[in-house]
Amino acid sequence: MDSLNFPTEDRAFLEPHLPPKDGNPSSSSSSLPFTTLTFATSLDSQLALAPGTRTVLSGPQSKAMTHYLRSRHDAILIGVGTAVADNPGLNCRLAGVGGYGSEGLAGQPRPIIIDPSARWEFTAQSKIFELARNGRGRAPFIVTAAETAPSAAQKEVLESHGGKFIALPMGVGSDGAHRIDWTALLKCLVREGLKSVMIEGGGSIINSLLEPGCQSLVDSVIVTIAPTWLGQGGVVVSPKRRVEGGVIVPASRLTGVKWYPFGEDVVLCGRIKGSE
Repeated sequence: MDSLNFPTEDRAFLEPHLPPKDGNPSSSSSSLPFTTLTFATSLDSQLALAPGTRTVLSGPQSKAMTHYLRSRHDAILIGVGTAVADNPGLNCRLAGVGGYGSEGLAGQPRPIIIDPSARWEFTAQSKIFELARNGRGRAPFIVTAAETAPSAAQKEVLESHGGKFIALPMGVGSDGAHRIDWTALLKCLVREGLKSVMIEGGGSIINSLLEPGCQSLVDSVIVTIAPTWLGQGGVVVSPKRRVEGGVIVPASRLTGVKWYPFGEDVVLCGRIKGSE
């Protein structure tokens, strides 16, 4: 099968930045899950060549690392734009987890997809449901805005595979886009029995979580940096600028930083300064 191997000797480096193996919460609040922000970026801090364009950045070694990270979290979260663009599986293909060498679904994270308007037009043939039917992944929980009413067909497909829709109140910005209440969302995940969550993207999700009022919710940051420039016009990871006393100051800074090479990529681990 298409399983991946991640050497034991490479795992120790990541351990201080991962949820505890005993499952006990270790985030800043017991009502919140351990939250890891992780993504792959180019040298010019971009996730993709353009919105909705699938762009491969990680090499094979850092890709295997990502699947190890998935095995260590109860949930993996993305936005609807990534779901629409990639038709993702959102499972863990690490050798030895459930569906890839072990019985059951041990080590398989619960996919969480933020889709306020229920615009992801999935079907039973979508990759994520095919994996669920074959015992190689879990069906997703799809988070919508409270006023959104998913179609009966969507609901039937989702629930028949073991997933469900979760409706949460969401504000709407001046641009008409929904605004995520990250504290409410993360508390909801804990109520669902999910004590840790790995947030993978896409750009709008990552940038919203890096806003000043949300950074304290992040327990760990793990970034894979590929030796590639994508060029201007791509999807950029960049928090909003902060101004203090009329002076522009850095938006944020990581602390406790460690770097680790994986093939041609390099992995950066740290915590957001001031959020410890």
